Amino acid sequence: MADTVEEAEKKKKRTFRKFTYRGVDLDQLLDMSMDQLADLFNCRQRRRLNRGLKRRPLALMKRLRKAKKNAGPLEKPEVVKTHLRDMIIVPEMIGSI
Repeated sequence: MADTVEEAEKKKKRTFRKFTYRGVDLDQLLDMSMDQLADLFNCRQRRRLNRGLKRRPLALMKRLRKAKKNAGPLEKPEVVKTHLRDMIIVPEMIGSI
């Protein structure tokens, strides 16, 4: 009984790294639209987003959303194999925190 209480307290005390990109917190990044987010990116990344994402990057995003949705609160999502060397990392890809 005491062990379960201690484990629950440990989970509450878990601290995570604070993610920021160019001085903007992760919560704000997730709330931004793609146009606002593109303003923070470099020219190369903006150009790639303006041209649109093809089939493989969209499929990767779909798998990441599915893994994140299936993960419970305070759990890591399942590992998703990624082999897209030229994919732009967007805030949506960061695991459930």
